[in-house]
Amino acid sequence: MMKLSSDQSAAMALALLNARASLIAIPPFTESDPELGVAEGYAIQQHLLALLLEQGETLAGYKLGLTSLPMQKLLGVDQPDFGPIFSSTIYRDGATVSVSDFIAPRVEAEIAVVLKKDLTGPHCTPAQVYQATDGLLAAIEIVDSRITDWKIKIADTIADLASGGAIALSSTLIPVDACDPRLIGMVFTKNGEIIATGAGAAALGDPLAAVAWLANTLAPLGVTLRSGSVIMTGALHAMVPISPGDTFRAEFAHLGPITLRIAE
Repeated sequence: MMKLSSDQSAAMALALLNARASLIAIPPFTESDPELGVAEGYAIQQHLLALLLEQGETLAGYKLGLTSLPMQKLLGVDQPDFGPIFSSTIYRDGATVSVSDFIAPRVEAEIAVVLKKDLTGPHCTPAQVYQATDGLLAAIEIVDSRITDWKIKIADTIADLASGGAIALSSTLIPVDACDPRLIGMVFTKNGEIIATGAGAAALGDPLAAVAWLANTLAPLGVTLRSGSVIMTGALHAMVPISPGDTFRAEFAHLGPITLRIAE
């Protein structure tokens, strides 16, 4: 049973909206109510999404989080979460991003899926995702938390748009039939030093299965994944703190590299 009224969810969404604007983090909602869970998190997220769309943001796709078992165990859940991606938060390969635009940013290397057909659940399969996929992109996600010191539980991060910040995408779209997304290897470097490695299978076992999960999870909300949508399928390694002057580069088999530079 939902623990929050619509007015309570809306008030929490407004608090997050203000935190995004001021770049001043707020205490976790679960600090005052530890029983808040997935349903409450998405109720708040829907209010926040509506507020941001009213302010002129446009929806470009979705990001998945908590696609790895260690992160799910850390937050005490057995499923991923998702949040919206806005057009204003998409950067290209080689872009420079300022840490001052965020509160407590981290980076993750991921595989992005771009759709050429609409996808609708609730019975979407990875095979259907394959048929609907225009191609794959190398990607880096900047995750950020409007919750103080990343002291998040599942309701907090879901409410906070799955801790989404921004994304950077490579410029070359690779056909989905050029490789097995599960087997795409990745090497992540910071200032030329290897700091993480991963493979596509880290994203729910298969990036295409991750997209299918998203389509099926959105279906009860009446949401269809539209043609042209960008889907970030989940981190292939643990998130990494960033500092001004850092240069991050993720090199993917088949997909090629993507570079992101960090400024003040």
